[in-house]
Amino acid sequence: MKHIVLIGAACMMMTAVYAQQKQGKVTYERTTQMQVSFAGGNEEMERMIPKTRTDQFELFFANDKSLWKQAEQENQDDFTATSDGGGMQVHMIVAGNNDVLFTNLAQGTKVEKRELMDKSFIIDDSTHPLKWKMTGENKTILGHNCMKATASQINQRMMMNMDNGKMERKEITDTSTVIAWVAMDIPVSAGPGEFQGQLPGLILEMDVNNGRQTYKALTISDKVDEALIKEPTGKKHYTSAEFKKEREKMMKEMEQNNGGRGQTIRISN
Repeated sequence: MKHIVLIGAACMMMTAVYAQQKQGKVTYERTTQMQVSFAGGNEEMERMIPKTRTDQFELFFANDKSLWKQAEQENQDDFTATSDGGGMQVHMIVAGNNDVLFTNLAQGTKVEKRELMDKSFIIDDSTHPLKWKMTGENKTILGHNCMKATASQINQRMMMNMDNGKMERKEITDTSTVIAWVAMDIPVSAGPGEFQGQLPGLILEMDVNNGRQTYKALTISDKVDEALIKEPTGKKHYTSAEFKKEREKMMKEMEQNNGGRGQTIRISN
């Protein structure tokens, strides 16, 4: 009888492991806090800028590969604000609907398609896992028991300042805290946006830099069209550094075309 019980327990464990979800589709909601200020305290322009931006994205995963893209939704138009008299303009550009991020989770590589000013770029890069720490905290998300993990992330961002009609751009380095809630019963190292290949389970919620940007899974399914999970293609491929250089060149050209009167804020995927 003891042997029968042991065999039965082993079978139950094997069934549980076999039943783990390894493919599917997740719909996320991303909320971005807009923090924009102007030299000289241009309160008129600051009031015009939305305080938050909410978008939806889709993640497809199967066979140790994932694809992240923006979901189809209404109200995706870019935002433009102009001060009285036309003295200053601010353009808020939302990443193109055709932007996609393909990741080979097994190989730790990724290929991204980015649209910028009607031009498409194919960027080849590797994943860059952070140093995560499991906290031991748990909560349930969409029926999945999730564990909390934290990490520090170093980012470079562009600070723009308008002073006496002249635009000044300066790259600064930020260190932010990232919090992820990981569904360990879905052993796929995928999640929102750039956070692919990070943890041993699927990330269902994220908080980046104390709520400056958050991701929340709205729905999750174990059904997926595997044909959708493929690398984006293009005639020319760029490295991450080459794309960054090209992007800065295009942004400067746009500012010059605006006569130095405009600021552009790009919310990317």
